[in-house]
Parts: sequence; structure tokens; C-alpha cells
Amino acid sequence: MLLHGLWMPGLAMRWFAARLRGAGFAPEVFGYHSIVGDPGASVRRLAARLDDGGPAHLVGHSLGGLLALQALTEAPQPVSGRIVCLGTPLCGSGAATALSRQTLTALYMGRSGAILRRGCVAWPPGTEVGMIAGRIPRGLGALFAGFDGPHDGTVSVAETRAPRLTDHVVVDASHSGLLFSCQAATHTASFLREGRFRA
Repeated sequence: MLLHGLWMPGLAMRWFAARLRGAGFAPEVFGYHSIVGDPGASVRRLAARLDDGGPAHLVGHSLGGLLALQALTEAPQPVSGRIVCLGTPLCGSGAATALSRQTLTALYMGRSGAILRRGCVAWPPGTEVGMIAGRIPRGLGALFAGFDGPHDGTVSVAETRAPRLTDHVVVDASHSGLLFSCQAATHTASFLREGRFRA
């Protein structure tokens, strides 16, 4: 199941879904309202979907990765499947924190601002979570966050690292570019099959 990020429709995951379909998976996009919608409601809806649908892998871009991990903690039954996050700020988003300091720019994140600032570094024990981060600094987030190290223009590589990750890899892609990266798609298929990224 694929989850898109902030300010994106479900169609944003179309190319990535096609690549995973070509790799033998049966991807389905989970759409939600990232700005006007309540993230908590989206998490509960996803948790219920996971409880009804049997074993499932989750692939979340940015905010979508945070929602996926939150849903795991709320699912009535343990989820049998692996999780891949694409440029997800597990340790909290510096760009979101900077934007939230002004009323006008805080509106950019809508009701998802809090979860982006908070991040998510804990999930149910035994869950295999892989992170694919980008390092092409192309995006407006850098104007607000003032990153010190490598970043994808919106999220820094440091913000994607969490102690409980099963595996972590950095690819040549910007934040939005992760959705159209052959490297990211190949790594995702590898992790979903084997629980590790291709060397």
C-alpha cells in the first residue's frame, strides 16, 4: 500500500506503483487529505484498512511514511509486512518547525504540521522499517530549515535516521524526485522482498 506526501494527490504515487507492479507486487494507493484532513483520522482509517486486508507492505513518501508508522501502533492486530519510508523526517522536520513559527507559513502544512514537527522514532517491536533518503538539494525547504548536512531540498538525511531502522540508504534524488527514482524503486522492491536494500 502506497501513501503520498504533503500537498500531493494519490496520483503522485502512480509512477512508483507501476515500477513495483513491474517487480511483481500488487500496489494499491491509500489516498488522504494532507492539508485540510485530520491526520489522526487518516491514521485510524489506515489502521482499520490494515486490520481488514490481511498481510500488507507499506511504502510512504515523506508525511505518508509518518502516517504509516503511526497506523502500525493503532492497528488492532500486528501488521505482517515491511515498511519503506521515502524521505520521511522520522526525527522531526526542521523545515516544518521553521514554517510553523509564522502564522502565514504555518498554513502551508495545514493540519499535518504537528506530526511533521514531531516525527516518529518508535514503532511496534519486530517491525522491519527501511528508509530511502535523497541527497540532491533541490526544494524550498532548505530556505527555511538551514540544513547543515546533506539534504533533498526538504528533509535532511540526518532527519531520516532513527535508531530502530532496519536499513538506511541514500540515493541521488530530490525530495519529490524520490517518487521518480529508479534507484529508490529498486531499493524498495529489494527491501520488501528481503528486508534489506540492494548493495
